[in-house]
Amino acid sequence: MQIELCFPLEYGILSIYHGTELEISGKMPAVERETIPMVPDFEAKLSEYAHLLVEVGLNVQPGQTPSIESNVEYAALTRLCVSACYDCGARNVVPYFGDDFTTRESFLRADGAVFEEYPSYMKARVDWFLEQKSPRLSFTGSNPELLKGVDPARIQARRKASGPPTKPYFDALTANKFQWCLGAHPTPAWAEKVFPDKKGQDAMDALWDAIFSVCRITGDGKAVERWKAHAAAVRRRVELLNGYQFASLRYANSLGTDLTVRLPDNHLWAGATDHTPAGVEFLPNIPTEEIFTAPRWDGVEGRVYAALPLAMDGNLVKDFYLDFQEGRIVDVHAGEGEEYLRRTIDTDEGAHYLGEVALVPYDSPIRNTGILFYNTLFDENASCHLAFGEAYPSCVKGGEDMSPEEQKAAGLNRSITHVDFMVGTKDLSIVGTTRDGREIPVFVDGNFAF
Repeated sequence: MQIELCFPLEYGILSIYHGTELEISGKMPAVERETIPMVPDFEAKLSEYAHLLVEVGLNVQPGQTPSIESNVEYAALTRLCVSACYDCGARNVVPYFGDDFTTRESFLRADGAVFEEYPSYMKARVDWFLEQKSPRLSFTGSNPELLKGVDPARIQARRKASGPPTKPYFDALTANKFQWCLGAHPTPAWAEKVFPDKKGQDAMDALWDAIFSVCRITGDGKAVERWKAHAAAVRRRVELLNGYQFASLRYANSLGTDLTVRLPDNHLWAGATDHTPAGVEFLPNIPTEEIFTAPRWDGVEGRVYAALPLAMDGNLVKDFYLDFQEGRIVDVHAGEGEEYLRRTIDTDEGAHYLGEVALVPYDSPIRNTGILFYNTLFDENASCHLAFGEAYPSCVKGGEDMSPEEQKAAGLNRSITHVDFMVGTKDLSIVGTTRDGREIPVFVDGNFAF
């Protein structure tokens, strides 16, 4: 499951002006006027997408105060989501905007000491959202190489500085104490990365088409119904997996993957929807095709090869593998981005261990597009994946109510980060071993065996 857990970026208070030149002194990139995408029925599809994110993703309840983490480029979709939240009876809606240009400028040019601090006003904001149990809608869509060329030490420093102050909030989020949802919005840089043969608006239109397609958005206003049916189908397979209560899973493919992953006692598989303690159902990722659980943090042995590049904090990591002994990552190799991957794994001790195993059929709607999105929200739903770092407490029976020490004893990993990477291939085999020693095929040739 994809979650924006890495670190908060700086947010500025910005105004969006339509059809008006905003003059700012100093160095600024060229600003293009907002254009209407040439996607058929675009406005209807965008409205349908906003309602899907709010009504199914967040499932905003009357009287709640949702927060929306967005970018200035996403203003039109954000406004539709704000309206949809109020349609659901929200007491108030709190959007806050970031900006790719200012983020990159900060990492390149700000005083180095800035990245070792976490401002008190940002912590106060996060603490307030936690106190309110504010449903959280966020978007992914930044340039996959936004931070390329940035000193990795600065990124790591920011991660370490922001991790402890925000950990109570993200602990509550991963424990589903309130609703949250991650959606997507294209940007020109991301679109041109995905479609290198297209430029500008043509690339944006192609990426919008792809996002709408895999999110089951057609413009007919029935996406909510389609997603409820999809979620029900996923839950049926979740029930089958929970019935097995596997002791371990063994992964193998022609890349060289040979990995054994032990699972905790009383582990729980989950997929599509989650629930808050109050019983409010929500859908954390749109799109989603995965079924996931937590491994036992000290129970991973062998080597696993990545099947797809990993876009992480604006950096790309390609052609990599990880070696595990007694759960811990003991060796890393990457054809590109190895230094950054190593630094990320060194974020804290928990980042050296796995926190998630997720099953996604190779024959999935996202994989079948033939598109490499260079974005974890999409690529993880085209491939079986693992994640190093924080485990979801809900993946062990009663885990949400355990202390951190009890969670660790139950097998759940603890960390200030969570990074998904894709391992699914067309020939991936996964065999589950039950606690009475039976071997049951889970995946055969990249797809579910049942």
